Amino acid sequence: MHGEYKVPGGKLVVVDLDVVDGAIRNPRVAGDFFLEPDEALDDLNAALEGLPAASEAKQIAAAITKGLRPDAVMLGFSPEAVAVAVRRALTDATTWADYEWEIVHDPAVSPRLHLALDEVLATRVGEGRRKPTLRFWEWEESAVVIGSFQSVRNEVDPDGAAKYGFDVVRRISGGGAMMMEKGNVVTYSLYVPAELVQGMSFADSYAFLDDWVLQGLRALGIEATYQPLNDIASPAGKIGGAAQKRLGSGGVLHHVTMAYDLDNEKMLEVLRIGREKISDKGIASAAKRVDPLRSQTGLARAEIIERLKQTFAELYGATSGSVTADELAEAEALVASKFATEEWLQRVP
Repeated sequence: MHGEYKVPGGKLVVVDLDVVDGAIRNPRVAGDFFLEPDEALDDLNAALEGLPAASEAKQIAAAITKGLRPDAVMLGFSPEAVAVAVRRALTDATTWADYEWEIVHDPAVSPRLHLALDEVLATRVGEGRRKPTLRFWEWEESAVVIGSFQSVRNEVDPDGAAKYGFDVVRRISGGGAMMMEKGNVVTYSLYVPAELVQGMSFADSYAFLDDWVLQGLRALGIEATYQPLNDIASPAGKIGGAAQKRLGSGGVLHHVTMAYDLDNEKMLEVLRIGREKISDKGIASAAKRVDPLRSQTGLARAEIIERLKQTFAELYGATSGSVTADELAEAEALVASKFATEEWLQRVP
């Protein structure tokens, strides 16, 4: 069995192993990481030898930590990273290179249609009816997009939303409310098979699926980093956030919104961002939470998107595509039956 895990911002960890009578046998850890002293590699393999094949990642990481000699130094990886690679080997996980990828960047549509397309395309990828896809959003109108489990009244100020023309919609993924102002955000969705993140915890999969965009942002001159659980940040401040949903079809939806140019005062009028919510961010004012891409790159929004598309294509060999007429029709029907209904929006009043 063979498993690979590219540590976000770090190195590649590869594990080959056998399973005999329910136990890990003949494990062989490799990769482009740094490890001192050389003998510590033997410690890694010895720590894995004989572990139950059903071991969870935490158990595997604990065994590795216990088995490493006291002076061992791991650079670019960790016991947790080795554990993820082991779990991916045991679950026959796939890699980015196992798929043909498509990039979709179609004309603007309504916020509700974007949310419906997320569900339709992720479902179809899980069913094998569409290639794994990266889709960038264009906006017909501004909207506040709240998480699946958020309360409308707690998150949105209706007077502020009406004043600035923000529609209020609810997505299928969890996480927090996002103020999406037309022309001032960069939003994309990844639709991937569950096998790509097999063997990873939800937290690990967030970082794994965001690694490509960190590379793209760094190519733009931004010192972008991943901040658990779901933030993309830089030394100048937060850039954006991610949300994720795993569907019964076997598809995974992972979408990210990054601020291009943000009116902080407007955000404070539209969103009910209380002191409690920002207290764990170590900041005194919600107005300082997001540092837009425009101020850090000096580039037009369209140029940033094109550069990110180029990064993804270079990494994974992706080709350009579009939403099909059949997919669009299914999404429009889903808008009518779900995303445009008060029942859906007010599922958590």
